[in-house]
Amino acid sequence: MSHTTADGICLTIAGIKVCLNPSIDFMQYSKKVYLWAVTGALGGFLFGFDTAVISGAEQAIQHYWALNVFQQGLTVASALLGTILGAAFGSVPADKMGRKPALILIALLFLVSSICTAFSMSWLVFLIFRFIGGSAVGSSSVIAPIYISEISPAKIRGKLVGMFQFNVVLGILLAYVSNYFIGNYFADQHAWRFMMGVQAIPSVIFLVLLAFIPESPRWLIIKKGLVDKARNILTLINPAEMPTVLQAIQADTARIGRVSEKHSIWRRKYRFAVMLAMLIAFFNQFSGINAILYYAPRIFEMAGLRKNNALLSTIGIGMVIFIFTVVAVGLIDKVGRRKLMFIGTLGLIVSLGMISLSFFTHSADNWTIVLYMLVFMAFFALSQGTVIWVFISEIFPNEVRAQGQSVGSCTHWSMDALIAFLFPFFLIKVGAGATFLFFTIMMVCQLIFVIKIMPETRGKSLEEIESYILK
Repeated sequence: MSHTTADGICLTIAGIKVCLNPSIDFMQYSKKVYLWAVTGALGGFLFGFDTAVISGAEQAIQHYWALNVFQQGLTVASALLGTILGAAFGSVPADKMGRKPALILIALLFLVSSICTAFSMSWLVFLIFRFIGGSAVGSSSVIAPIYISEISPAKIRGKLVGMFQFNVVLGILLAYVSNYFIGNYFADQHAWRFMMGVQAIPSVIFLVLLAFIPESPRWLIIKKGLVDKARNILTLINPAEMPTVLQAIQADTARIGRVSEKHSIWRRKYRFAVMLAMLIAFFNQFSGINAILYYAPRIFEMAGLRKNNALLSTIGIGMVIFIFTVVAVGLIDKVGRRKLMFIGTLGLIVSLGMISLSFFTHSADNWTIVLYMLVFMAFFALSQGTVIWVFISEIFPNEVRAQGQSVGSCTHWSMDALIAFLFPFFLIKVGAGATFLFFTIMMVCQLIFVIKIMPETRGKSLEEIESYILK
């Protein structure tokens, strides 16, 4: 049911009132802040493309170099090992050099990785440059969300940081589409080279556009003491809010102490924020999301689909993730992070349970399993997929935000690498039914986390969230 109020156009969905007010979301803030956020979020596009492109190439690569099961798992996990390194150390260039130079470095790493994996003549060379590409993915998951969060007004921060995940799923979708058409057009053993190399195009676009974004105003004040430069950027974002925001950042700087002072994320007062980041990242991966993304064609073939239908089904996965991410980005500042997580987790439990039951009992045909998989993807995109990067980028104080993002991202990618490496083994040894049952149990644990521990951050400034986390 919809109606128009002073708040704009309002929809009531399952008892939840959602009002869409264009004057608040779009007209109140400078167009430039949207352009800067979209540019930063392109790191998410390359993140998604790089993550998903291997799904269409991994079997061809296995045949090309005659890899055994261990080597094949390492081939897929090599980029993920790189993401751990990138996530662990992404905060270093972000804090030392600034958010913008760190993003430029990431764009260069993506470009080099895509070109060199496409032209690699040995499996070892391929692994090395997949590792480099993975380090760019890990770093982008640290730097891009915190850059966007630090330039975003509180009322639309969820939507702007959510564009990072929007670009991730757009990259996943286009990787699947690219793989499908390249796989059908280049019907030979070298098709995988084109799949890997096409990523060079968005890498160049990202690199060029980064020249036109400013530095984070919070980094300029907290790390360098450049108040005047930061004031100019905050004025461009929203002149009316600039004095209030600037005063809050300067008050926070006074709390922190000397600009040059080093702060460790492992101090006792940051313990709650660290726990929140690690738990949401842990559960994100133990939903099984990236195991499905990396091995989707293989899973669908196990369910009885032919190879071409399996590749086509991955495009369906990409479309569903894309559509429901758009929905989530529109809702995250209206409904809140916690409610989206609650609704999504319930859907994940049901859909994963049905996938597990179908494999255990063989009671569903292959297309029914595809349908359950699409439902899983929809609820994941509506909740975890969009919320994780927004939530982690918000919960850490200014002085340790990059370090905190590294902790959350490193946890995310460490679990991702572990699952991607072990997933083929468990599919063979214990079967798909037991594997998906394990993921179902993990989502029950996530539901407890959301109900008992997870705080709501919607509509609060970064400094307001900080005061709650540190109290």
